[in-house]
Amino acid sequence: MSSDFEGYEQDFAVLTAEITNKIARVPRLPPDEKKQMVANVEKQLEEAKELLEQMDLEVREIPPQSRGLYSNRMRSYKQEMGKLETDFKRSRIAYSDEVRNELLGDDGNSSENQLIKLREERAHLLDNTERLERSSRRLEAGYQIAVETGKNSESEQIVLLMHSSLHNT
Repeated sequence: MSSDFEGYEQDFAVLTAEITNKIARVPRLPPDEKKQMVANVEKQLEEAKELLEQMDLEVREIPPQSRGLYSNRMRSYKQEMGKLETDFKRSRIAYSDEVRNELLGDDGNSSENQLIKLREERAHLLDNTERLERSSRRLEAGYQIAVETGKNSESEQIVLLMHSSLHNT
């Protein structure tokens, strides 16, 4: 059983190395090759997700006394997958900026610093948006818990006030 898992691990390692290499190359490729590379990376990311699913199924079949080690490895692989997806998203943003500049006829030399700053700001905005979404989900979960457990009218009014202000923003 663990030999299947280890085989999937090797496949996952090779695939993630290829993906990492391709993500790094995307911004430097000519436009026609970039589009093809982006499609290729998307396909490989799907393959990597499928491998993770297979590995997860294998872990479930491992005896409980040995499962902890494999579960820790799975968490690490899932984190790596998340990082690859984030890096790819950022690479695609850089790619879309370059395509827009090509279409608008901007040679990029006069505004290279501005373009770099724009990319950094966009990546920062994406990070902040993700953080805001996570916080909103936590607040919503807290609201649900408070509604379910709140018995006195004062706490319910406070919760309703929080909930209405959350949805009004």
